[in-house]
Amino acid sequence: MANLRKMIMLSSLILVLIPPTVSGDYTACHGQTEHHSKGDPLKFKLAAIAAVLIAGAIGVTLPLLGRRFKLFLPENNIFFMIKAFAAGVILATGFIHILPDAFATLTSPCLSQNPWGKFPFAGFVAMVASIGTLMVDTIATTFYKNLHFKNSKQVKMDDDEAPGGEDDEHAGHVHVHTHATHGHAHGAHIPTDETSLSDSVRQRIISQVLELGIVVHSVIIGVSLGASKSIDTIKPLIFALSFHQFFEGMGLGGCISEAKFKSMTTTVMTLFFSLTTPVGIGVGIGISSVYKENSSSALIVEGIFNSASSGILIYMALVDLLAADFMNPRMQANARLQLGAHVSLLLGAGCMSFLAKWA
Repeated sequence: MANLRKMIMLSSLILVLIPPTVSGDYTACHGQTEHHSKGDPLKFKLAAIAAVLIAGAIGVTLPLLGRRFKLFLPENNIFFMIKAFAAGVILATGFIHILPDAFATLTSPCLSQNPWGKFPFAGFVAMVASIGTLMVDTIATTFYKNLHFKNSKQVKMDDDEAPGGEDDEHAGHVHVHTHATHGHAHGAHIPTDETSLSDSVRQRIISQVLELGIVVHSVIIGVSLGASKSIDTIKPLIFALSFHQFFEGMGLGGCISEAKFKSMTTTVMTLFFSLTTPVGIGVGIGISSVYKENSSSALIVEGIFNSASSGILIYMALVDLLAADFMNPRMQANARLQLGAHVSLLLGAGCMSFLAKWA
């Protein structure tokens, strides 16, 4: 009798608990559980557009002022520490902000268990994106170096084939001797030329791939903020995104400055970075009436793009920004610069990690 009474009580408890759980999952997956705060969220979204635009523009422009102000010159020790701080921000963005969001999105109960619940797609896509970035990095660098070498070789051959005004045999002998001498002389200067070329090509590829990774995430976060109907969600994001855009912009601006692009390319890349998140917010505002953040298609697209973006940013921060600077002979020979760069890196990563509490 006692056992029967316990079974009845347990059955009643289960019946009481199950409906809210099912109802909660259903409403969450159909976008009906978002808390709508009192007030007009549109004015906060417009404030977010202005704040993020200004912060991003200032951040990406500051390193480019190095051409006029000595403090921001790439050769300055302070610039090393600024880049280390910005790299810490980018690294924390990938590890703390984007990748956990991607895991949460692609393991959402709103997605079918098969296949999304049976395989860690977020980690897999991030890994593939990192490998893909490495491949692009390597192939593009090799291509541009070979192209430059081919053009340089063609110019040398044209110079060597200039008429000498002597008999063919003697001219042929002189040509071979001169070419060999020229080749030897050029060989003596190859390390400097190749180092300069390699640095220039690498910096250009780094800045372009880094901007791609940042832009992908910026579009996603901009659309999410613009489509949100909760002021409580938007308010902390304004500050967090402004900080995020400012220091990401500094990291990107430093790479653009070192790449020494032409003025037009520099302007286009600066504007592209500065406008991406505000435009994303604008798009989010435009589709807020039909956008369902918990629909399966929105979750899959957001999760995959965030995963890819995190893989790109983590690779770029560790390999192209931190490893390149921290293994630089100049930093290796300067203990104070090395200490300052390490502290700056920890501060950047720490500050961005702290912002994860709100964003």
